[in-house]
Amino acid sequence: MLTLHFSSNTRSQRVLWLLEELNLSYELNNIKFHPSELKSEEHRKRHPLGRVPVLEDNDVTIYESGAIIEYIIAKYDSKGLKPSVDDKLFPSYLQWYHYCEGMVMPPMNAIVVHTLILPPERRDPEVLRQAKNLLTKSILPVDSLLDKNKFLIRDEISGVDFMLGHSLFMANNLKCVGDDMKNIIRYLELIKSLKSFDKSINT
Repeated sequence: MLTLHFSSNTRSQRVLWLLEELNLSYELNNIKFHPSELKSEEHRKRHPLGRVPVLEDNDVTIYESGAIIEYIIAKYDSKGLKPSVDDKLFPSYLQWYHYCEGMVMPPMNAIVVHTLILPPERRDPEVLRQAKNLLTKSILPVDSLLDKNKFLIRDEISGVDFMLGHSLFMANNLKCVGDDMKNIIRYLELIKSLKSFDKSINT
């Protein structure tokens, strides 16, 4: 049995979206996003730093959302979510899959730190301004990518969407998707129409 240790408004949503898209059976352990639960002795046994998501699959425990998504696709994919190594899309898949954490998430993390995590007296408006500008710049190439495809790398959903697509959704929530990014705006409406995505962001 798959068990997902989950908190709302976190990278956990990526994994829940994938589980729903693949129609897999799972149990959901909804953890309050607060040190009282994340840093509990029980949860630190699953993740030494008390983070989410964590996936348990019988005797396997794995964390890091990108690793979890790779694991689920490798073991349970029924929709061809990852191109084979001899597919011409394979290099693009790898690039955009890792673009999420490499380019998009670092400025997003800074925004969250300077709007939610730090106490007001420690927040730096200049750091926040720079992070928002960098986040907007980092998603511009994705807008161009979407000019060619319905989903991110092709006209069908792929593993990239669960990573980078979720990040675009969060960037939009942070008001870093410009009105001129018509392709991203169109894409966000597309994924929000999916029952699997809707479940992931409303749980």
